[in-house]
Amino acid sequence: MTVNGVKRSVGADAETSLLHVLREDLGLKGPRFGCGAGLCGACLVLLDGYPTPSCDTPLWAAEGKDVVTVEGLGDLDSPHPLQQAFLDEQAGQCGYCLSGILISAAALLTRNPAPDEREVAEALDRNLCRCGAQRRMIRAVMRAAKEHP
Repeated sequence: MTVNGVKRSVGADAETSLLHVLREDLGLKGPRFGCGAGLCGACLVLLDGYPTPSCDTPLWAAEGKDVVTVEGLGDLDSPHPLQQAFLDEQAGQCGYCLSGILISAAALLTRNPAPDEREVAEALDRNLCRCGAQRRMIRAVMRAAKEHP
């Protein structure tokens, strides 16, 4: 598989969760373990461009595919427009859910570079955040869409 633009090969069992391989074998701590059932969004990665819960995706399902984690969106020197907008809007609170939310938002902006607020809210709906920062997150996605069409 290709992870964040780099071809990777791992020796893990094919049934091992993609999340485990990303975090433990490849050292990518962005995707997080939340529910373990693919329902909370904390572990989302882009798998061939689609937001996919890595906690319940077996490694074999990623074979030959392109995997992008939040680390692959940008870095400190060159943050992705969404990452910068989340900082500018102070959209994070505890931050546990942010990697999955950024992945969902990146997928949305790839599909639809000019979403309205309803479309942003729908795209982020599968991501659980208990901190109450949803309005700031929606503002951040709208800001990224506006500033970087």
